Amino acid sequence: MSRNVRVMHCTPEDVFDVLADGWLYPTWVVGAWRMRDVDEDWPRVGAGLHHSVGVWPALINDETVVEDYQHPRAMVMRAKGWPVGEARVTIQVRPRGTETIVRMQEEATAGPARLVPRAVMDVLLYWRNAETLHRLAYLAEGRASHRALARASASAAVPEVPAS
Repeated sequence: MSRNVRVMHCTPEDVFDVLADGWLYPTWVVGAWRMRDVDEDWPRVGAGLHHSVGVWPALINDETVVEDYQHPRAMVMRAKGWPVGEARVTIQVRPRGTETIVRMQEEATAGPARLVPRAVMDVLLYWRNAETLHRLAYLAEGRASHRALARASASAAVPEVPAS
């Protein structure tokens, strides 16, 4: 089982804002190429993302389904990637001061990927998921930064009322 950890300079809510926007999935998940559809009730348990993996012209239509969702602490997804198989991906989010610790673990649960020696699979997944968390951090931190600037601009734009 591959495990990755990343410190993000944002709140857990900022991370979950990205996770809750299913249309952003291919921007942060390495290997997801394009979105085809997002279930209306995403990210509720049982809801799915319909995306494609691979590189054109060898794209495979795929689906990721929510198994558990505990905003803003944890999300568990079942990612299908046939003919390779399926994997369970767990994302845990914990505040630490002004930062957030994000842990991601992935394990093959079905299909031929389960036959790959664990040590080999863990190395491959570790590299891929390190980049996945890097991309997730860019989005979550970028949104947090943008909101902070918007709040600062809004408070600076409010004129003071003169005392009578």
